[in-house]
Amino acid sequence: MNTVWKINNLERNTADDTVVTAHWLANLTDGDYSASAYGTQSFTRDENSPTFIAFEDLTEADVVGWVKESMVREEENVDENDNTVIAEVNEALILEANLQAQIDEQKAPTTVSGTPWQVEVTEAA
Repeated sequence: MNTVWKINNLERNTADDTVVTAHWLANLTDGDYSASAYGTQSFTRDENSPTFIAFEDLTEADVVGWVKESMVREEENVDENDNTVIAEVNEALILEANLQAQIDEQKAPTTVSGTPWQVEVTEAA
């Protein structure tokens, strides 16, 4: 199973056609079970950058790549020897793992809801 990332909408500056916000959806499906997450990602793009892509030339894969790239951050921690350790945290992978956990919970619930006094009992005739 792979998470499917979709871009639902883009907001852009009319003055220079640079994308400023992407609205995205990540969806994971396993048979009858599914989980999804929706979010937005803001961008500051430099049209003078050698990697700049004009709005009319963008593909969904380009923007999904931007969204996923923006979800990677560095986190600074201190280890047991008081050394500073910088680790890369990939929020996109964490989100995908959470979607899988939601599906796993749907398949084998660890909690259920209800009250014992609302259970219907049918009497034998």
